[in-house]
Amino acid sequence: MKVVETPIQVRYQETDMMGVVYHANYLVWFEIGRTSFIEDLGFMYSEIEKQGVVSPVIDAQVSFKKPVKYGDPVHVRTWVDSYDGLRVSYGYEVAFKNGDVAVTGVTKHVIVKKDNFKPVSIRRSFPDWHEAYLAAMEPES
Repeated sequence: MKVVETPIQVRYQETDMMGVVYHANYLVWFEIGRTSFIEDLGFMYSEIEKQGVVSPVIDAQVSFKKPVKYGDPVHVRTWVDSYDGLRVSYGYEVAFKNGDVAVTGVTKHVIVKKDNFKPVSIRRSFPDWHEAYLAAMEPES
């Protein structure tokens, strides 16, 4: 399975009054990881959007294990958790340098037409992307 690690610099403005990263910021970090993952597959969201489609989040799940604080060196690990030709779920771990996991999560997405939000089959409309997702889910040898 393909996993992409993206370093995150924890910025002061991302923390709350308790000095830890505000919970909603992890979704932003997931997006950073997801974008890096897609780019590592050889694709760019901006190029796909030029074809009149977007990829909204239709579900998100986040579990908090350990607090991340300002200045902590962390990274987001991102992979394809599931894919059926129409919907794709990405898995995430936000981890410290020592490997301890701070946050886990999953976001589910569909590709839709930008003008009417009607779902679009990745398998039929974007066969290269479809094949890349399938390959990314293969066990590494």
